[in-house]
Amino acid sequence: MKKDKSVKIGLKTLVLMIFSAIFGFSNSLTAYYQMGYASIVWYIITAILFFLPSALIFAEYGAAFKGVKGGIFSWLKGSVSEKTAFIGTFIWLAAWVVWLVSSTQFFLVSVSTAISGHDTTQNWHFLNLSSTQLLGILEVIFLVVVTFFAAKGVDKIAAVSNVGGFFTLAITIGFTLVSILVFFLNQGHLAEPLTVQSLVHSPNPAFQSPIAVVSFIVYALFAYGGLETSAGVIDSVDKPEKTFPKALITAMVWMTALYVLNILMCGVAANWSSELSGKNVDLANVEYVLINNLGVETGKAFGLSHSASLTLGATFSRFAGLADVLAGISAAFLMVYSPVKSFIEGCDPKLLPKNLVKLNKHGMPERSMWVQAVIVSVIILFISFGGNAAGQFYTILMDMMNVSSSAPYLFLIGAYPFFKMKQGIDRPFVFIEGKKRVWTVTIVVWLVVAIGIIFTCVEPLFTGDYATSFWTAIGPVAFGIIAWVYYSYQERKSITVVDEEE
Repeated sequence: MKKDKSVKIGLKTLVLMIFSAIFGFSNSLTAYYQMGYASIVWYIITAILFFLPSALIFAEYGAAFKGVKGGIFSWLKGSVSEKTAFIGTFIWLAAWVVWLVSSTQFFLVSVSTAISGHDTTQNWHFLNLSSTQLLGILEVIFLVVVTFFAAKGVDKIAAVSNVGGFFTLAITIGFTLVSILVFFLNQGHLAEPLTVQSLVHSPNPAFQSPIAVVSFIVYALFAYGGLETSAGVIDSVDKPEKTFPKALITAMVWMTALYVLNILMCGVAANWSSELSGKNVDLANVEYVLINNLGVETGKAFGLSHSASLTLGATFSRFAGLADVLAGISAAFLMVYSPVKSFIEGCDPKLLPKNLVKLNKHGMPERSMWVQAVIVSVIILFISFGGNAAGQFYTILMDMMNVSSSAPYLFLIGAYPFFKMKQGIDRPFVFIEGKKRVWTVTIVVWLVVAIGIIFTCVEPLFTGDYATSFWTAIGPVAFGIIAWVYYSYQERKSITVVDEEE
C-alpha cells in the first residue's frame, strides 16, 4: 500500500500519457480524407484559437488545484458551483462512456489489420455466432481485462502508456519519414498537387458547403479532445504545479506540428480522387488504405515488382495495426480510469451511493470502474445481438457523442473568468492576467467551440437528415437534464434530512 502511494509520474511519462490518450495518428489521415489539404487550415485555426489557450487554461486549473482530487469536477466546483460541476462533468463522463463503446470496435479492426494486413473482422466467425455477435463478445472481454488491470493502480496505467505512447510516436514518425523518402525518390512530385485552391477547397463532395466546412471544427476539436482527462492523474504527478503545465504545453506543441505535417504527407503518395473517392473507403478503414498505399508507392519508387510492392503495402498496414493496437490499449487504460475517477472523487460523497465512492487499496475507484464496464458491456452486447434496431441505436449514440464530447468545454472555458475572480487561491502557473484579457480570450475560445457545435447540429438539416440533426443536438441536452434532475433530487433529499435532524 505504501508503495502505491509513493508512485510519482514524471514529466516524460506524463507527456507520453497525454500523448497516447489524445493524439490519434489516424486523425491526420481522417482529416485528409474529409477535407484534403484544406483540413490543415482548420487544424491550425483550432490549435491557435482552442487548443493552445485551453491547454494553458487547463494547466492553470491543474496547477492551482494540484492538491485537490477530482480533476475537472474540482476545477468547475472551485470556480463556479458544485451543481455546475456535476452537470458539466456528467455530460463529459457520458461522452467518454459512449467513446468506450466505439473504441473497442476500432481496437479489433486494428488487431485484424495487424494480423492480416487489412480489416477481416466482418469475416470472423465462431460456432454459430455471426461476425457482429462475436466481435461484441470480444469487445466485452477486452474491456473487462483492461478494467481488471487498470484497477490495480496508476503505476500499471503509466507503464502501459509508456509503451502505447512510444508506438504512437513510432508510427507517426515512420509515416512522415517514409513519405519524405518517397517524395525525394519521386523527384519532388506530389500525388495530390499542393495549390492555394487545395488549401481552401475540399475535394470531398460532403464538405463543399460553408456550413459543412465550418462543422469540421468539431472533428478538429475531437482530434485535440481528451486534454482534460489527464487531470485525473494529477495527484500522482511529481511536482504537479510545474510538471503538469509543462507536460500539457509540450504535448500540445508536438501534437499540432505532427497533425499538420502528417496531413501534408498524405498527399505525397495518395491522390484524393484516385485513392479515396471510392465507396470501399470510409472513416473506419481510411488509415489503413492510406498506409497500404504508401507502402505500395514506396515499392514502386524503389523499382520493385508489382507483387513485391503489394506485399510491402500489406507489411506497412500490419505495423500500423500493431501500433494502433498498443496505442488503443494505452488509451483504454487511461479512459476506463481517469474520467470516472474525476467524477467520483470530485463529487460530495453524499451525492452518490457509498459503494461507488469507495477506493480500493491501490487508490482506485474500482467499484465505479466495474459499474462503468457493466454499462458499456450491456450497450455493446445490445448493439451486437439486437439486429437492425440495435444498429440504429448505435448510430444514435454516436451522433449524441459527436457534440457531447465537445460540450463540456463550454463549461470548462466558461468557468475560467470566475476562476480568475476567486480570491485566496495559490496560482503557481498563470496563463493570462487582466480582466479584459481574460474575458476576451474566454469569449473567443468559447465561441470557437459553440460555433462548431451549432454548425454540426444544423448541417444535417440541409441534406434532409432530420434524425441525425435531432440526436446530435439532444445528446448534451439529455445528459445535462439527467444530471440536473439527479442533483436537484439529492439536494432536496439532503435538505429534508437536515430539517428532520433539527
